[in-house]
Amino acid sequence: MATVYVSIGSNINREHHVTASLKALEDRFAPLRVSRFYDCVPVGFEGDNFLNLVVGFECALPVAELSSILRQIELENGRQRETKAYAPRKMDIDILLYDDLVGTIDGVELPRGEITEYAFVLRPLVDIAAQKRHPTLDVSYQQLWDNFDQLSQKTEPIRFEFNFT
Repeated sequence: MATVYVSIGSNINREHHVTASLKALEDRFAPLRVSRFYDCVPVGFEGDNFLNLVVGFECALPVAELSSILRQIELENGRQRETKAYAPRKMDIDILLYDDLVGTIDGVELPRGEITEYAFVLRPLVDIAAQKRHPTLDVSYQQLWDNFDQLSQKTEPIRFEFNFT
């Protein structure tokens, strides 16, 4: 079994879509490790704030199959693949880490570059994997966060209730 971490984000009817994504992941990959939930200002465009989090779970599927399942969850919840990288999203689920795999595997960049670029990815990852080490940088995610320009991107933890069955 591989240890997988995925990021989840939504800024359109965000509570509904985040709940739907968590339920779909729980149905397939329970038990889940869930970070705190963060209210995040969009990066790269003007729009409503995102609700972001990171989820960890164990998975026996190959990267391609996992990626396909995540895309299906997005589609089932109204996600349309926009041509613009920076745009509002009903649901966005991205594989951040799949064990310590490095490289482009089945079209998925591992580890995902956004880990070190965006507070809305790194901060919730620290919540559930602070001491885990980045597979290419060989530093912990906590160390990455400690050295991140934390004032450059607004991420505020918020209260969000989600009850697992």
